[in-house]
Amino acid sequence: MLPNSPTRILIVEDDQDDFLIIEACIKDIPEKVFLIDWCYDYDEALRRIAHANYDIYFVDYLLGERTGLELLREARAMNCDEPLILLTGIGNREVDVQAMTIGAVDFLVKSEINTEKLERCIRYALERSAYNKALRVNERKFRSMFERSKDAVFLTGEDLVFRDVNNATCELFKYSKEEILRFSLYNLFARKEAADQLKDRLTFIGDVEDLEVELLTRNRERRNCILSISREAYSSGENYIQGIIHDITNLKRIERATFQIEKLRSTATLLRTLAHEVRNPLTNINLSVEQLKPELNSEDANIYLDIIARNCGRIDSLISELLDLSRPAEISLQRAGLQDIVDSTLAAASDRISLKNIRLERAYPDQPAFVMADREKLKIALLNILINAVEAVPSQSGVITVAIRKESGHYRVCINDNGNGIPEENISRIFEPYFTSKTNGFGLGLAATWNILQSHRAGIDVSSQLGEGTSFMLTFEEA
Repeated sequence: MLPNSPTRILIVEDDQDDFLIIEACIKDIPEKVFLIDWCYDYDEALRRIAHANYDIYFVDYLLGERTGLELLREARAMNCDEPLILLTGIGNREVDVQAMTIGAVDFLVKSEINTEKLERCIRYALERSAYNKALRVNERKFRSMFERSKDAVFLTGEDLVFRDVNNATCELFKYSKEEILRFSLYNLFARKEAADQLKDRLTFIGDVEDLEVELLTRNRERRNCILSISREAYSSGENYIQGIIHDITNLKRIERATFQIEKLRSTATLLRTLAHEVRNPLTNINLSVEQLKPELNSEDANIYLDIIARNCGRIDSLISELLDLSRPAEISLQRAGLQDIVDSTLAAASDRISLKNIRLERAYPDQPAFVMADREKLKIALLNILINAVEAVPSQSGVITVAIRKESGHYRVCINDNGNGIPEENISRIFEPYFTSKTNGFGLGLAATWNILQSHRAGIDVSSQLGEGTSFMLTFEEA
């Protein structure tokens, strides 16, 4: 309603005399302009309310065989936002309470009506209506922001049990809204000690800002997140928690991958320099041995010369191997199904898996997961990861899970085990040539895996928890 526009009023009253009295009282209100209509029929009144052409409605309690309470109830069911005021011939507290419960803004006894009372009633009703409309507009606006936010936004009780969440929260954790409302945020923490630290911080400080945490999805996938929480209070005084979770998993992956690439690039430069510096004197040694052999007839001398030549050959082979690891793997990409490649890899490792009586679990999508791949090279990369998992898990109770999932134009291969895990300080080094924690290992398997995956332009992410296991996540573009 515009500031200077007339106030449009509909009086639903089956007695014309009562209507004329109320109309006269309203028209006597000073400095206001009103457009007043009369309606005596219940069904006609509902039709007019449905058209929403009025700013306020006065409704008599008795409307023939029907009542004003019924009209109020039906008007509210039609989402009537304008104020409804119930009129009655005699004061009745029970009717008053029922009317207010249904949604009437006021209850007036007709014998007590005068111009002053009607002016105050109309003014309060319109002010309250404007306030409620503004409140609903803001509620819709903030609800829209809440639902459309790309970050997970949630409300919880003091125990962090979810009371309301937006769609992004469900998408992040892979639960339906009904399922996640049965959880506490504490249940989603990857590490119990981190959940305990959050509980202590909320108890003693009350708010948490930009706390980096690891949370678990339905598939037990770890997500790196930034958590912010604040304690708020309802008008009733009851406390509640509101929070935002910003998923930084992909940023962390890019950060780790960039760091790994730079580190391996530096290693490759160092290897090429060393190869050049070592091969030059090595060539001189080999040439010298060849020159000495014809001049020395001693059998003992020839034995030592052969030892020198063999070891020079071993050093040369080692340099060639190191240089091969520092170069991108030569591959021939063709459209291939990940399920077939993974199954072929598992078949190659089946003897090792059976000997340790390891339980193998697979989870594949129903449709073929096609990617551009060099089948044999990718099989080598996957086999290196799988063999490490087999060696890490305990006999009899070992579990290895291999899953393929589709995620927005990509396929992700996840290889999880319940082994001893990798210390955090070693995770950034496992792809380095010759780095190994095994007593009988050479540290070349995962270096070769990294090289092959880089040639496939595949992402690789590793998460591990000591005593719980390790997860390798490989991401390929859909073909």
